[in-house]
This record gives sequence, C-alpha cells and structure tokens, in this order.
Amino acid sequence: MPALALLSALFVVGFEQVVETKYGATGIVGLLLLTLGIKAKSPAVSSVGAVVLALLVTGPAL
Repeated sequence: MPALALLSALFVVGFEQVVETKYGATGIVGLLLLTLGIKAKSPAVSSVGAVVLALLVTGPAL
C-alpha cells in the first residue's frame, strides 16, 4: 500500500511539473481549479478549470 501511494504522489508531482513547464502559471491555475472542483464536488469550479486547460491546449490552433 505505501508503494502505491508513493507512485501516485510521484505521478502527480511529475504531471504538475510538465504542465508548469509547458503552460506556465495559467496551466497551474487551471489544474488547481480542476482538482479543487473534483475534490469539493463542485461542477462549476471543475468546469472552469477544464475550460482554462482546454483553451491553453487549443490556443495556438485557433
């Protein structure tokens, strides 16, 4: 069980680092809103976070 928790924590930290290096502070804010919305079971907050991340990913293509 501790090994699973350690792997999960490493994955989350690694994913946050990738988002931060690729999308900057706005990516971290979007990821934070998405995570907080899911944990708080708030569809509005998680939707805002998802939209921010989607706009960052598709921004150059528009």
